[in-house]
Amino acid sequence: MSLRTVPASMDPAVVAAVDAELDRVAAEHHVSIRLAIESGSRAWGFPSPDSDYDCRFVYVAGLETYLSPWRTRDVIETPLVGLLDVNGWDLAKALRLLVAGNAVLVEWLMSPIVYRGDEAFRTRLREVAREVADRDRIARHYLHLGARQWALFERNGGLKKVFYALRPAMALRWLREHPDAAVAPMHLPTLLAECDLPVDLVAAITELTDLKSKTREMGSAAPPALITAFINAEFDRATTEFDSRGPRDLTASMAVTGEFFRAEALR
Repeated sequence: MSLRTVPASMDPAVVAAVDAELDRVAAEHHVSIRLAIESGSRAWGFPSPDSDYDCRFVYVAGLETYLSPWRTRDVIETPLVGLLDVNGWDLAKALRLLVAGNAVLVEWLMSPIVYRGDEAFRTRLREVAREVADRDRIARHYLHLGARQWALFERNGGLKKVFYALRPAMALRWLREHPDAAVAPMHLPTLLAECDLPVDLVAAITELTDLKSKTREMGSAAPPALITAFINAEFDRATTEFDSRGPRDLTASMAVTGEFFRAEALR
């Protein structure tokens, strides 16, 4: 069953260009695109009028590629054209990064905007992610990502950059409030709705999000103090809350992802 979920607010001409690029990639690279989603600020829930279209996809190559002794690239990158940015990962690469604690595949699986994909594939892969994702490593991914973006904001300014620290901070808060989960929503409004937050903080974030949706230039003013305090507090707490332990036994995770990969490569 098709997963296509493209909101009417997205430019039909750009969406058509995304679809055409995905068709071209599949034909020229001889791959099967199992899931293609929007991964940028539009999917995160805080687009600007001039936001790019960031399509990301997971693909499976032909069996001859995986059986060859000669390694090939496990990323497909396409040229940037206007607002269009379309890139993808081989399923094997995506699974290796998932087991290593990278949150990118997890986010793709949770995107509310889907260009194409197989529902059974996404359902099975979500189950794999929930089984093998290490919440501490996922949290540390968000901490490093958010802290880096926050440092860039503090050095260079620009209110738009606040969102790239705010969303990881919200993901960290969500993980703290959902101790049995390792896969957080990627969508900022969903994170807000599923966390226990002060009403005035939610109002400040909502107001800033609304401003971003209406203007191309937000300026370099300081964000509301409530938001600044929240980001700093979540990053500070995450440094001790989520374990940064060293090597761990990946045998079980490798077995689960290996079985899933073989099933998809042979399909």
